[in-house]
Amino acid sequence: MATINHTTTHNNHASPILQGRHNVILSNRRTILGAMTIILPSILAAIFPGPVSALTYQDNVELQFTWDPTIRISLSSADLIIDNLTPGNSADSNTITVNVGTNNMYGYTLSATAGNATNASTNLVNTVDNTKLFTSLATDASLASLTTDNTWGYSFSTNSGTSWSNYSGLPLYTAAAGAELINNDGSGSTPVQFKIAAKASTIQASGAYTNTINFTAVANPEPTPEPITCDAGKICYSENALDSEGTMAEQTASSNSTATLMASNYSRSGYGFAGWSPTMDGSGKIYGPNETITTGDLSSTGMPLYAVWVRSVGSMQDSSKVASVCNSLTKAPIDGSANLSSVSALTDQRDNNTYAIAKLADGKCWMIENLRLADKDSSNNDIELSATNTNSPSLPLTNIYDTTNPTTSNHLSASTNPTSTAWCANANAACYDQSMLYTGNTTERGTKPATDANTYSYSNYYNWYSATAGNGKYSTSTNNSVTTGDICPTGWTLPEGGDKTNMAAEKNNFYKLGLSLGLSAPANYDSQTRPYWTGSPEGPNASTAFRTYPNNFLYSGNVNGSLVTNRGSVGNYWSKSAHSSNYAYYLSFGSSDVRPSNSTNKNYGFSVRCLAQ
Repeated sequence: MATINHTTTHNNHASPILQGRHNVILSNRRTILGAMTIILPSILAAIFPGPVSALTYQDNVELQFTWDPTIRISLSSADLIIDNLTPGNSADSNTITVNVGTNNMYGYTLSATAGNATNASTNLVNTVDNTKLFTSLATDASLASLTTDNTWGYSFSTNSGTSWSNYSGLPLYTAAAGAELINNDGSGSTPVQFKIAAKASTIQASGAYTNTINFTAVANPEPTPEPITCDAGKICYSENALDSEGTMAEQTASSNSTATLMASNYSRSGYGFAGWSPTMDGSGKIYGPNETITTGDLSSTGMPLYAVWVRSVGSMQDSSKVASVCNSLTKAPIDGSANLSSVSALTDQRDNNTYAIAKLADGKCWMIENLRLADKDSSNNDIELSATNTNSPSLPLTNIYDTTNPTTSNHLSASTNPTSTAWCANANAACYDQSMLYTGNTTERGTKPATDANTYSYSNYYNWYSATAGNGKYSTSTNNSVTTGDICPTGWTLPEGGDKTNMAAEKNNFYKLGLSLGLSAPANYDSQTRPYWTGSPEGPNASTAFRTYPNNFLYSGNVNGSLVTNRGSVGNYWSKSAHSSNYAYYLSFGSSDVRPSNSTNKNYGFSVRCLAQ
């Protein structure tokens, strides 16, 4: 907050002069924690060099303080002067510029009040005779229509003086809640020009008139959406943010029955999606995006659910940040009662996609969203893989299925129409050892209704070669062997798979996660016996556990040489473990079965989840 002390001089019939000088006060409001005011009249010039005249400070004065978001305010001039105010006429002053800087992404609000604790008045008061006043205007007026004697007001411009507001009176400084709005700048960068004007009577006493103008810049809070209404017999999905993308349709549901929730078709830059909540602030129960829930009474009103967003706290490729975040997270309980303390979010620097992460029941820190890395970013720039941003990729990648003239590159090769010609389905090395990526659901995000099941959360599909960033090939044929690298960000990795020998070991794999979620270890487990197969008592429980928040595994389906299939009914996720020349291990589950050690053709397109190494 900056203050200006105005002094007015009027000598009989001579032209009165309004002049002043200012000091600067800094005011900041945290978006969440409320107001904080720091008054630094003696050292502010040392912190923010610039045109802050009438301030002095000592060279040996030191100060350190931190808050977020930061607000900085400065004025371009030390004086406001009306040098042509003649008796019986009106005139305005020179212009000063109020500069506000902030790192708040939602900008700031700048307002003005008059007076202070010493001079609690909106009027300009004669310094000798305090009964002599220039009264603050009651209504807006242009300079030409400023006809009431002995009044004064202010005007401002937000477009470099091209146009100016009418002159207005200022409220008292104690009426901060009702302060006159000068500017609301979402960018936090537009300067505001400010001036004052007065109308003098022919008999107004001459002399000096003073008051204080307080400029207050406040960081704008994050805008909040409105609650949604939901028709009877429906589950309704809200994006729960004003800066999100995507659309979703309502879901028909029955009262006091079960329903499998829709995967989210909403995205939000800089935020990870953690799940659905009946409350806008995520303080209530949180559900996984494909979790099966029991509905209540929907006969009179439906069930509104709100997207739960988690803001990114740093880079997925920053090992120290990842370790700090993962260590701080509460391990998610297995009864589905996890709250927001179990999740955080980090951003993949390759394409600036942000992912919610959680410490799951196995004690490992996992992405709880499917990988969305494509061949290009949102600006259509190629995404280059390197050892600094990807987990030990084998570069260059073979990108085009052409046995006579293959091409290589350091970025993935995408197909938006995975037909038999565009998505290689042959069981040979030439087919397996190339990059195949299906990005159709990303390019169509927000353009198709949710009933199409072509939604953002299901994300992209990778053949095993792409999922392992060129490390997993046809020649990777030894059962239970694991690749040295994969498509995950540096410091993250694909989980392991394998048969009963590998599953029994303390590996970072889907089977170990399943055991941590309460499943029992079978006496004789391999990829053929499949103890959690349809018909087993643990099958439905296992599927529910994997889809419960914050595990959040999805029925994302697969690509297998034609179109995307099984989306909305089956979930398939690659491991980094080979089974043979043709096959690799993966997690597969439906509504009543979980197969944490399935194996299939390496050319299939499956989803990817990464965990921190």
